[in-house]
Amino acid sequence: QVQLVESGGGLVQAGGSLRLSCTASRRIFSFDVMGWYRQAPGKQRELVASITSGEGINYADSVKGRFIISRDNAKNTMYLQMNSLKPEDTAVYYCNAKVLAIITPSNDYWGQGTQVTVSS
Repeated sequence: QVQLVESGGGLVQAGGSLRLSCTASRRIFSFDVMGWYRQAPGKQRELVASITSGEGINYADSVKGRFIISRDNAKNTMYLQMNSLKPEDTAVYYCNAKVLAIITPSNDYWGQGTQVTVSS
């Protein structure tokens, strides 16, 4: 019922930039946490960056200083601006949203992923 639609992936040379977008089918203010994950071939999925409804932000050490996460509540969209891209950033990037609950189970939503490939 809840849909997350990603866009912005593609091929880029090392040192280049890309901006990923994730648009939700509901008010993103209703999501307590949104974030970007990535999974490279043969590796586990990892959290890249997250942002809360209160604008609290966290980044993985590997992307600090290079990536910027943001959200536009009016557009129901979350962004990941990726700068100074490295071949190690090559992965499928996934949008994630969580609705937390104390009494009822929390909900966890995922997009289908978008491929980012950085050439050396």
